[in-house]
Amino acid sequence: MAFGSSEGGQRRAMTDINVTPLVDVMLVLLIIFMVTAPLLVAGVPVDLPDSKAKALQEQSDEISVSIDGTGAVFMDDAELAPGELGDRLAGKCGEKPPLVTLRADRSLDYGRVMAVMGELNAAGCNAVSLVTNGSSESP
Repeated sequence: MAFGSSEGGQRRAMTDINVTPLVDVMLVLLIIFMVTAPLLVAGVPVDLPDSKAKALQEQSDEISVSIDGTGAVFMDDAELAPGELGDRLAGKCGEKPPLVTLRADRSLDYGRVMAVMGELNAAGCNAVSLVTNGSSESP
Protein backbone atom coordinates (compact mmCIF):
# COMPACT_ATOMS: atom_id res chain seq x y z
CA MET A 1 0.00 0.00 0.00
CA ALA A 2 1.51 3.30 -1.09
CA PHE A 3 1.42 6.42 1.03
CA GLY A 4 -1.58 8.60 0.30
CA SER A 5 -3.65 5.90 -1.37
CA SER A 6 -6.58 3.88 -0.10
CA GLU A 7 -7.88 0.40 -0.95
CA GLY A 8 -9.77 1.54 -4.04
CA GLY A 9 -6.74 3.19 -5.65
CA GLN A 10 -8.07 6.71 -4.97
CA ARG A 11 -5.83 9.30 -3.34
CA ARG A 12 -7.00 10.61 0.00
CA ALA A 13 -6.46 14.17 1.16
CA MET A 14 -3.51 14.92 3.41
CA THR A 15 -4.87 16.16 6.74
CA ASP A 16 -1.60 17.13 8.43
CA ILE A 17 -0.80 20.83 8.78
CA ASN A 18 2.75 21.93 8.07
CA VAL A 19 3.52 24.49 10.81
CA THR A 20 7.15 25.15 9.82
CA PRO A 21 6.35 28.14 7.54
CA LEU A 22 4.09 29.60 10.25
CA VAL A 23 6.85 29.32 12.86
CA ASP A 24 9.36 30.92 10.47
CA VAL A 25 7.09 33.89 9.80
CA MET A 26 6.32 34.36 13.50
CA LEU A 27 10.02 34.36 14.42
CA VAL A 28 10.80 36.95 11.76
CA LEU A 29 7.95 39.17 12.98
CA LEU A 30 9.13 38.78 16.58
CA ILE A 31 12.63 39.92 15.66
CA ILE A 32 11.29 42.89 13.66
CA PHE A 33 9.09 44.04 16.56
CA MET A 34 11.89 43.60 19.10
CA VAL A 35 14.18 45.83 17.03
CA THR A 36 11.63 48.54 16.16
CA ALA A 37 9.74 48.85 19.48
CA PRO A 38 12.43 50.86 21.33
CA LEU A 39 12.63 53.29 18.40
CA LEU A 40 8.93 54.18 18.68
CA VAL A 41 9.09 55.60 22.21
CA ALA A 42 10.18 59.16 21.49
CA GLY A 43 9.61 60.73 18.10
CA VAL A 44 10.86 64.27 18.79
CA PRO A 45 14.65 64.52 19.16
CA VAL A 46 15.33 66.26 22.48
CA ASP A 47 18.67 66.54 24.31
CA LEU A 48 17.46 65.66 27.81
CA PRO A 49 19.31 66.78 30.94
CA ASP A 50 20.92 64.22 33.25
CA SER A 51 19.42 63.29 36.60
CA LYS A 52 19.74 60.73 39.38
CA ALA A 53 15.95 60.22 39.49
CA LYS A 54 14.43 56.75 39.21
CA ALA A 55 12.60 55.65 36.08
CA LEU A 56 8.84 56.18 35.78
CA GLN A 57 6.38 53.36 35.34
CA GLU A 58 4.53 53.59 32.04
CA GLN A 59 0.79 54.12 32.13
CA SER A 60 -1.81 53.50 29.48
CA ASP A 61 -3.37 56.99 29.67
CA GLU A 62 -0.18 58.97 29.19
CA ILE A 63 0.30 62.16 27.17
CA SER A 64 3.78 63.07 25.98
CA VAL A 65 4.63 66.77 25.57
CA SER A 66 8.06 67.69 24.17
CA ILE A 67 9.91 70.98 23.73
CA ASP A 68 12.80 70.83 21.29
CA GLY A 69 15.92 73.03 21.27
CA THR A 70 14.21 75.79 19.29
CA GLY A 71 11.30 76.03 21.77
CA ALA A 72 8.71 74.35 19.53
CA VAL A 73 6.09 72.38 21.47
CA PHE A 74 5.00 68.90 20.38
CA MET A 75 2.14 66.76 21.68
CA ASP A 76 3.14 63.16 21.02
CA ASP A 77 4.75 63.68 17.57
CA ALA A 78 2.58 66.54 16.25
CA GLU A 79 3.97 70.08 16.39
CA LEU A 80 1.60 72.58 17.98
CA ALA A 81 1.15 76.27 17.23
CA PRO A 82 1.87 78.72 20.08
CA GLY A 83 -1.04 78.65 22.55
CA GLU A 84 -2.59 75.52 21.03
CA LEU A 85 -1.48 73.16 23.82
CA GLY A 86 -4.17 74.31 26.26
CA ASP A 87 -6.91 73.90 23.65
CA ARG A 88 -5.74 70.40 22.77
CA LEU A 89 -5.62 69.30 26.42
CA ALA A 90 -8.89 70.96 27.51
CA GLY A 91 -11.01 67.90 26.79
CA LYS A 92 -8.50 65.30 27.98
CA CYS A 93 -7.84 66.64 31.48
CA GLY A 94 -11.16 66.16 33.22
CA GLU A 95 -11.91 64.74 36.64
CA LYS A 96 -9.30 61.95 36.23
CA PRO A 97 -6.45 63.66 34.36
CA PRO A 98 -3.87 61.47 32.61
CA LEU A 99 -0.18 61.54 33.48
CA VAL A 100 1.65 64.09 31.32
CA THR A 101 5.33 63.48 30.63
CA LEU A 102 7.24 66.65 29.74
CA ARG A 103 10.46 66.26 27.76
CA ALA A 104 12.40 69.52 27.45
CA ASP A 105 15.73 70.15 25.74
CA ARG A 106 18.57 70.98 28.14
CA SER A 107 19.46 74.16 26.21
CA LEU A 108 16.07 75.82 26.91
CA ASP A 109 15.76 78.53 29.52
CA TYR A 110 13.74 77.96 32.65
CA GLY A 111 11.06 80.46 31.64
CA ARG A 112 10.14 78.56 28.46
CA VAL A 113 9.67 75.29 30.33
CA MET A 114 7.62 77.02 33.03
CA ALA A 115 5.39 78.65 30.39
CA VAL A 116 4.52 75.21 29.00
CA MET A 117 3.95 73.86 32.51
CA GLY A 118 1.62 76.82 33.14
CA GLU A 119 -0.39 75.89 30.03
CA LEU A 120 -0.61 72.30 31.30
CA ASN A 121 -1.79 73.48 34.71
CA ALA A 122 -4.37 75.85 33.20
CA ALA A 123 -5.76 72.97 31.12
CA GLY A 124 -6.28 70.93 34.31
CA CYS A 125 -3.34 68.56 33.89
CA ASN A 126 -1.68 68.75 37.29
CA ALA A 127 0.14 65.38 37.20
CA VAL A 128 3.24 66.33 35.20
CA SER A 129 6.45 64.27 35.18
CA LEU A 130 9.68 65.80 33.92
CA VAL A 131 11.67 63.31 31.83
CA THR A 132 15.48 63.23 32.07
CA ASN A 133 18.29 60.89 31.10
CA GLY A 134 19.14 58.10 33.53
CA SER A 135 21.43 58.47 36.50
CA SER A 136 24.74 60.18 35.90
CA GLU A 137 27.68 61.29 37.94
CA SER A 138 27.39 65.00 37.18
CA PRO A 139 28.48 67.42 39.92
